[in-house]
Amino acid sequence: MNDAAKPTSLSQNPHALRESREKNLEVAIGRQVRELRKRQRMTGSDLAAQTGLSVGMLSKIENGVISPSLNTLQVLANALRVPLVQLFSGFEETRGAMHVKAGKGVEIERAGTRAGHQYHLLGHIGSNNSGVVVEPYLIVLTTQSDRFPTFQHEGIEMLYMLEGRVDYRHGEQIYPLEPGDTLLFDSDAPHGPETLRELPARYLSIICYPQAT
Repeated sequence: MNDAAKPTSLSQNPHALRESREKNLEVAIGRQVRELRKRQRMTGSDLAAQTGLSVGMLSKIENGVISPSLNTLQVLANALRVPLVQLFSGFEETRGAMHVKAGKGVEIERAGTRAGHQYHLLGHIGSNNSGVVVEPYLIVLTTQSDRFPTFQHEGIEMLYMLEGRVDYRHGEQIYPLEPGDTLLFDSDAPHGPETLRELPARYLSIICYPQAT
């Protein structure tokens, strides 16, 4: 993105807070069943009659006292005329986070390693509900590093220059990068350091791509 191509608005509000969710699955299901029942102006007796459950059993489900079977949940969802997954909508799943202290990023091998490029993985979260994998790296280039033939891989990549100066290729364009510069690009195009102008060079590389299904 050049200086002139500035977005006028963002589709997400980074400060928005979601409604708090229940961390206990049984309680979350029970609250959802009760809320849906009341929304449809059904009494406990009405719903019990439609599902074949006893009023006592339904009360235990709504109060999160017991864990209903999948078959029972399907019967309740049918009676409440909602998809089964909606009964789980109030449940707060555990969200992953990883804290990596300065200098503790794991050094790994990638395609550029054989050219003397150092890759320090700064964190990793596996399977998650976002459907997106994010790989953040600290890349270090020294006097021992060579220019490496360009990379290509799926996803979007962002570079943030911390130290040194590098001419970076993306497709047919060359971008001079110096500390404080950012380069955001489609990583399916050939890309990589073209000329190492001032070493050592350090930059963050954050790669995002779809999670394998």
